Amino acid sequence: MTVKNHLSKIGLLIGLGLLGMGAAQADQLQDIMGRKELRCGTFSDVPPFAAPDAKTREMVGFDVDMCNAIAKRLGVTAKITPLSVEARVPEVKLGRVDVTIANLAYTLGRAEQIQFSDPYYLAKEMLAVKASDPGSTKADFKGKRIASTKGSTSELSIKMNDSEPLTFQDTGSVYMAVQQNKAVGMVANTMTITKLVNESKTSGTELKMIQEPMAFQPIGVGMKKDEPALLAKINETLVAMDKAGEINTLWDKWLGPNTEFKMVRTDKVVPLTELKFTPLP
Repeated sequence: MTVKNHLSKIGLLIGLGLLGMGAAQADQLQDIMGRKELRCGTFSDVPPFAAPDAKTREMVGFDVDMCNAIAKRLGVTAKITPLSVEARVPEVKLGRVDVTIANLAYTLGRAEQIQFSDPYYLAKEMLAVKASDPGSTKADFKGKRIASTKGSTSELSIKMNDSEPLTFQDTGSVYMAVQQNKAVGMVANTMTITKLVNESKTSGTELKMIQEPMAFQPIGVGMKKDEPALLAKINETLVAMDKAGEINTLWDKWLGPNTEFKMVRTDKVVPLTELKFTPLP
């Protein structure tokens, strides 16, 4: 082999090595920008966050709009993937979706598996029981059977109250468990409880909402761990959306004063460390 050929071979090997290093250092944000698509996991059927439209069967809701808005600011399109409540973390962890935007609350257990963006609102887990029930505080329901969706922070809040969780795959089954006396009450986020309490006034057994929250929880975007570029970009995007009033516009559309939920968003996108709350396990 001539010196020239030898040097050429060395150059080729170095070049291949650099390409290999580049591939190893490729991150999820680069993948998203490269494919021009943000794979976004949402609830499969939990209005007003994400549910199939009755007419078009397309997924609609606050979380769906958040996915589309974030994707637009990234210059890509959103691919919506409906997930069960308990699949929200595993699907991110396994890389089957890039982000989960599904009313995903920060908990210590989840934070060990995935990373969270800065929260974009502080949610409450609320308890609904039959209107005829004499109980008025969460302490009144210690030791009692309470229904929730499986793998949710609602289930965790029931356990933290020293109550007995009865879990189901979907909110409809949770609601029916109370109607059919399988559980004394149910726990879900404020919006879901408000909706079901309102519905119960015209069909089935009427429910009431206990005013004391079962738990407070920051809601953020879930992402795979060790993806600093994606985390930074999502946080940057959420702050920009917040300052532009974009999150409030979407909130008012689905949850605001002119909806059945009549909720006003007063939260701002801030780092988790600036919030005062007790994380669920």
